[in-house]
Amino acid sequence: MNVMPFLLFAFVASITPGPTNILVLTNSQHYGVKATLPPLISGCVAASAIVLVSGAGAGELLRQYPLIRQIMSWAGVLWLSWMSLQLFSAPAANLTNGTQHRFTVRAAALLQVINPKTWMMALAVVSLFAPKGEHALREIALMALWFLLISVACLTCWAWLGSAVNRVFRTTVAMVRFQRVMALCLFASAWAGMLA
Repeated sequence: MNVMPFLLFAFVASITPGPTNILVLTNSQHYGVKATLPPLISGCVAASAIVLVSGAGAGELLRQYPLIRQIMSWAGVLWLSWMSLQLFSAPAANLTNGTQHRFTVRAAALLQVINPKTWMMALAVVSLFAPKGEHALREIALMALWFLLISVACLTCWAWLGSAVNRVFRTTVAMVRFQRVMALCLFASAWAGMLA
């Protein structure tokens, strides 16, 4: 396997805005980088596990049964739409006292399972980069490990960006506006994944 094209693909898939990136950013904005690391790592481990499972055969199952993929996609879009509504409608008081919903370890992992972007990325990895032959599963496990390391680094950048937001948007009104823009981005990324 030629590693460099895969590493570039993993970087682009991890660093580009998507539901997980936006939720990591907003969680870090409110609770800090340290508190965001557990869900960040949970989401990355789950996404890497999906790469491994797809390479071991589940990806082929999703190709053979598009109804299952459609159900997962709709569940993901509806859940992300609900989360974006929660972010959009959070009152100003919640933005400063930390009472809004946190992005939890469990939610981060579940998001990957129902996120169409994660499954499409995993299917692309398997289709484009998975080796065939005697040691294919070992190579796919190595790809999943590389993906884990790259995605943790990329999402950590998003977490740092979230903590920097507080230094840029200093008033409650500015924070509410930023929160609403992020909510709209989350909504758009969910539906863009569905319509792609």
